[in-house]
Amino acid sequence: MVAVGGLVAVGCSAAAAAPHPAAAAHGDRTVRMVAYANNDGPTASVVVTGAVGDYGQAVSVYPDGSIDPEHNSQLSLKLSHGSFRLDTGALDKAFVAAMASEFPSDKTTCSGHVAVTQRVSVVPGSGTGAYRGIGGAFTLTVALDEVDAVSAAQPCTGGAAFLSQVILISGQGSVSLG
Repeated sequence: MVAVGGLVAVGCSAAAAAPHPAAAAHGDRTVRMVAYANNDGPTASVVVTGAVGDYGQAVSVYPDGSIDPEHNSQLSLKLSHGSFRLDTGALDKAFVAAMASEFPSDKTTCSGHVAVTQRVSVVPGSGTGAYRGIGGAFTLTVALDEVDAVSAAQPCTGGAAFLSQVILISGQGSVSLG
């Protein structure tokens, strides 16, 4: 979902930091999530901070847990201390509609940006490990920046293969743990 040319991270040293609990004390708490990849595949890297401090993979799945290559059902956050799912079907539908009407925004360079925001719920009963019993919702934005192939033989039509892209899912929400 995100292809970033250079990213500098400044923060705690993993070696020097004391271990943090995967989930903070019970009750409603604010959580921020960022998932990123540089392709249209079903997986992305994810970092969750706040009441849930964890990281891992975000995987597009169907309700039965099988891989969803179309990204139109759920997003499973497979984190180091457990997992939970977000119901992202409506978010994907809004994103696909925006892509159809807004991309590419620059036909000369065959590049563009599309972003949509939706509220998504934690799928009830989907929590495992430290996230068993998690509930709540997030307001997430899916943003895409992409450059597509263009040539005299193939003008920019919005259906060309991408040369590079960044897909970022980010937002925050409130969760109840326990």
